[in-house]
Formats: sequence, structure tokens, C-alpha cells
Amino acid sequence: MNAQNGLPKLRFIPKREREKLDQQKKEREEKEKQDAERRRAEEREKQRKKREEEEKVSDEIVQRFHRPVKKPGQKLSAEEIDQLNFATRYLGPEVNKNSSFHPRKRRRGAKEFNFDWDPLDDTSRPEDGEEIPRHPSRGKPKATDSQWPLGWGEEAEAKAQKQARLLEDIHGRERAEQHMQRFYEERERRKKEDDRMLGRTKNWGNKSLEEMNDRDWRLFKDKAGITIKGGNLPKPMRTWSESGLPESILGTLRRREFKDPTPIQQAGIPIALAARDIIGVAKTGSGKTLAFVLPLLVFISQLPPLTEYNMSDGPYALILAPTRELAQQIEKEARSFAEPFGFNVVCIVGGHSLEQQAIALQAGAHIIVGTPGRLVDCIENQFVVFHRCCYLVMDEADRMIDMGFEEPVSRILSALPSTDSRSDGVDGVDGIDVPGFIPHLGGGLPPRQTMMFTATMSPRVEKIAAKYLRQPAMVMVGSTDEAVDTVEQRVEFVSGESKRLRRLEEILSDPNLKSPVIVFVNVKHSCDAIAKAIRRMGWSTATLHSGKTQQQREEALKDAREGRTDVLVATDLAGRGIDVPDVTLVINFNMSGTIEAYTHRVGRTGRAGKTGIAITFLGPEDNDILYELRQMISKSPVSRVPDELARHEASQSKSARRRGGGGERGGERGGDRDRDRDR
Repeated sequence: MNAQNGLPKLRFIPKREREKLDQQKKEREEKEKQDAERRRAEEREKQRKKREEEEKVSDEIVQRFHRPVKKPGQKLSAEEIDQLNFATRYLGPEVNKNSSFHPRKRRRGAKEFNFDWDPLDDTSRPEDGEEIPRHPSRGKPKATDSQWPLGWGEEAEAKAQKQARLLEDIHGRERAEQHMQRFYEERERRKKEDDRMLGRTKNWGNKSLEEMNDRDWRLFKDKAGITIKGGNLPKPMRTWSESGLPESILGTLRRREFKDPTPIQQAGIPIALAARDIIGVAKTGSGKTLAFVLPLLVFISQLPPLTEYNMSDGPYALILAPTRELAQQIEKEARSFAEPFGFNVVCIVGGHSLEQQAIALQAGAHIIVGTPGRLVDCIENQFVVFHRCCYLVMDEADRMIDMGFEEPVSRILSALPSTDSRSDGVDGVDGIDVPGFIPHLGGGLPPRQTMMFTATMSPRVEKIAAKYLRQPAMVMVGSTDEAVDTVEQRVEFVSGESKRLRRLEEILSDPNLKSPVIVFVNVKHSCDAIAKAIRRMGWSTATLHSGKTQQQREEALKDAREGRTDVLVATDLAGRGIDVPDVTLVINFNMSGTIEAYTHRVGRTGRAGKTGIAITFLGPEDNDILYELRQMISKSPVSRVPDELARHEASQSKSARRRGGGGERGGERGGDRDRDRDR
């Protein structure tokens, strides 16, 4: 009970738990129904036996007390009269066997009472001043066009048409058409009213925006797994046509065959278009890139164009990513949508010449996509300034913090313009509630809009959000601690590298397996060794880890995406944000150090509506994570917890020890983490 007001404490029940409770309720109701049917059957059997016994007793009485038969003209003796009275007393009066009367038989001429209205009982009156049309032959008053037949089926329509023909004979064709039009309008109105009273409403997917009510929006968000927190927020969009995006962007979406927006796009884009700061929490492969790229383009399209006079003031937008590969992937996606606007997108990552990137910045950049380490180098060398940067995106913020970029991120954010010029409204957001409206302060640049996307809200991520975001809206999609439900998760207990290589060869030898396949390892020094062993098996391989040069990493990803490589062997560097299409299988040669990293590895397959398989090799070194792994697999609707994992002693309770000795940053065992500082 709540100590303040005495009310019970409310608890949010997730959708999966609600479905489980509903299933238990249905099973309980079905059992109660079967028990009630069984009791009714027993009661009927009991009544039947009782009637049989009564009939048997009645037959004995008849045999014992025979009713004397009186013939015509014959008098009964005193003894026969006593016997007749005795039989009448116990058997009742004598029944005339020739009578056809039966208490349940319907009498001739009797009618059952009808509780419904007779369609002919029309008591409506004509409108004031209107004459009642009379039939020319009979001279009897007929119904006018103001008298509607009760009921709205085919019979009522036929009667209305009959009335229309009568009106046409008397008042003309125009009056008859008005009569039928009013009939159809009234029938439609009555149908809608009946549907509303009886709860027969349309599904939210078949309703227009004007017809959607609060209940429809709740059902829509519940189905999509969307949770939104924050005041004065616009409704989500259901389709791209409801987004309010420019036709140039919608045309690009159609050309690239983006049919329906994902849940994070449905909820995030309308809020971003309303100039709100956002914290987006969604699992891997949820389409977060378009959720911030499309509103970004709309935002800066309303700002002054770049000229030779303001080109040195820096970009309008900055997108931060934890790894080079993710930054280049975002740059490619943003460039494809920015071309119709004429915007210039520049990627600033390590592994490339700093001087060349400085030249690209001097040519003018509307949008910069970069990694924290290289951006700090550019700031220190005064290659870039952010005097007019009014749109900031931090993608995979928890990953950046986990990789040790907290200090560089804080330094970059400190170089951006302050948001103190924004005046607080009722909800701390200037009272903005119209999507697409961007306030300008005295004709200058608008206050900065910040979007942060993360998979987990660690205390350090919350600290950055509280410092640099202004009254953000929280958008959560699904559960971030669960792998996608399009991936079947399998685990196998295989100890030792030699046994795992043999098992890996058996898996890759499956003739039904299609490339590419991603094999994850924990440390970069074993990445090349395993790739070499796979090549000896007869498959083409590529490796991806921080020990490679940037050119080698880009070539490895390009070969995997274009199908020239069968197997990509990678560390957790490829675990987040990297999109390699049509990956049908992910193999964890080494189990990851954290369940979050495992989730992102598994998310490399089963993307874009397709299905995939993830196989994980386990050994004694993985005992600390078996409990969390078992819990995650049990939540998946397409996966099954194997008996060996379910019975394992380490999977029964959560381990109190921290793996890798690194707290939040403890990922790979032995301290040999594949961390890329992107210098």
C-alpha cells in the first residue's frame, strides 16, 4: 500500500507478461467450463435415474391398484367403487385417451408475442407545411420522404425506393433523388451509431488520423512496443505519408523501397520534427539511423545556405559514432538522402589523412559524421569549429562511454554553442507542439537540438544526458536486454580451440548454408589465427579488428557486403551498428564478456525482416555469464534453452563476480580488449 494516500502501488506489466497472464486466464476459464459441463452431465444422469425409479414405482402402483373398468350400463359394486376411489386418490383421475390435448402443444390460432417493432407501424409525422401524398387510384395517404422505414436492410431499401417512385409521380424526379440520398445518409449515420454503441469499431490501421482516438493510439503503440515519456509530444506516425517529410525525402524512400517505418522511426521522427531533444533506447537493427538523419535534413533545410562568407563557421549538424565503420555507414546513408538538398556530408574518422580531411572541411560541410578521437584532433589543430552547430546526434552513446570516450565526448560537446538561450515554456520546450516548426531567435540560428541513441542507460550516459540535453523526450522501443525475435539462438558446450575449429568446420560444411557468415572472437590476436584456419578449410575469409589499417577494414567490410567473402572473422568492433546484408548465421567462437555485447553480436543476423541463426560455443570460462544467457534465450519466442544449459549449476543463479575486472568497461577476459581510439 502507498503510505501517502493508502492506495495500492501500481506496477507496470510488460506486454509479454500480460500475454502470459491472459493465456493463464483462458486456460483457467476453459477448465471451469469443462468442470461445469461435467457437473451438468452428472446432474442430468441423476435426474434420468430418478425418473426411471419413479416410473417403476408408478408401474407397481398401477399393477397393485388396478383401476376397474366400467362398461356402459353396468353398475360397480361397493368393493369396485372403493378400489376406483383408492386408485383415483393415488393415481389421479382417469385420463381420456382419445383426447388430443397436450399442455405443451401450440393451440390453433395462437401467436407468439413479438417484442420487435412491426416495420409497418410507422408513427412519424410529416414536416410542417408538407402535404401527405395520396395514391391516385386508392386515395389513401402514403408515407412521405420524412417517414423512414424501421430497419436499414434490403427490405427497408426496397420500401424507400417504392416511396421514391411515388414521390417522383407526384413531385418530380428531383424530390425522389433527395429522398433516396437522405435515406442512404441516415442509414450510414445509424450504422456508425450502432457500431459505436455495440463496440464494433474499425481497427486503428483502417482509420484516418482524424478518426484515431486515445485508445487507438494506445493499441498502436502497444503493438509496436513503443513507450514514450515526456509532455507535449506529437503522436507517432503510422506510415511515411503521415510523417510530414518533404517530397524529395519521400521519393528517395520509395526508390530505395522503404515500405513501412520501423517503431523507432514512427515515434522518433515526429518528435524530432517538433524540435525536441530525444533520448532513444532501442535494440540493435531497429533503424535508428533514418530516425535522426531525416529530421536532421529537414532541420538544416530551413537554415541559411552555406556561402564563402559563412563557410568557415563550421557545420550545421554533428553526428558522433563510436567506431569508424559505423561513422562511415552513417555517412553513406546520410549522403544518399542529402543529395537532393545539395548538402555536403563529410566523414572525420581515424585511419585517413588528417590533412585531407581538413581540406574537405574547408570546402564547406553541412553535416559532419565522425568519431570522438579524430574530432578532438581536428579541434586541437583548429581544423574545425562549431560556432553554428545547432543539431547534435550521439549514436551508440553507451558504446562510446564503454570504449573510454567519455572525456573526448565531453570536450566536443563543450565546444558546441550553449543552449541557455532557449526560454523555458510550460514543459521546458518553448511550448512547441507543431511538427516541423523550428524557432529562430531574432532571425539568427535556432537553439541546439540534441538526440542521443543508446542501448543502455548507464549512470555515466545519464550524466551526459542531464548536462547537454534539454528536457528530452524518452522513446523506448521493445526491451533492450532481449535479442531480436527473428534470430534463433543456439548454444553448444565445446571446450578447447581445436574442438571448436572442428565443430566450426562441420557447421560451415552444411550445403544449405549461405554466405556471408560472421564469426566473433574476443581478442584481436586470435582473429587472424582463426581466419587462417578457416581458409585452410576451403572458405574465403576476411578479418575485422582494430589492429588493421583503415583501408584494410573498409575492404573487409566491402568484400563481406558484396558477397566476395564467405566468412568474416571479427571482434566486437563489428558487433554494433555494422550492417552486412543477408547474414544468415552468426557464430560466437568465444562467448562475449557481457550479455549486452552478446545481444549486439546476435543482432548482426535476422535484420530487415529476415530470419537468422546464432550459434555460441561455451566453455568453463563462461560460467559467470551462463545465468544471464539462459534468461535471454528463455525470453526468445523462437529459441529453446538446451537441457545442458538448463541443468548447468552456474545457470541457476547470477554470479556475483564481475568478468574481465572492468565494471562497465570490463568486456573481454585477460584485459586484451579490442578498443579503437580512432586517432
